[in-house]
Amino acid sequence: MTQPSRVLSCCVLIAMISGCTVVEVKPWQRNILAKPVMAGNADSALAGIRDHVFFSKEGATGTASAGGGGCGCN
Repeated sequence: MTQPSRVLSCCVLIAMISGCTVVEVKPWQRNILAKPVMAGNADSALAGIRDHVFFSKEGATGTASAGGGGCGCN
């Protein structure tokens, strides 16, 4: 193995090893991550309305517990 390929192999190995770290959330950091802004959907009231309209138009049920058909009368 030539010298440049050894250096390249070592650099790749170091990069791969350094990417395998486990990030642990400390108890005092959980309050920051649990804020409503950090949620996937910050405005749950608007999301509920959008889900209702979508499922009423589609005539299908999704993850929300809305039943019904395409008429919009759930």
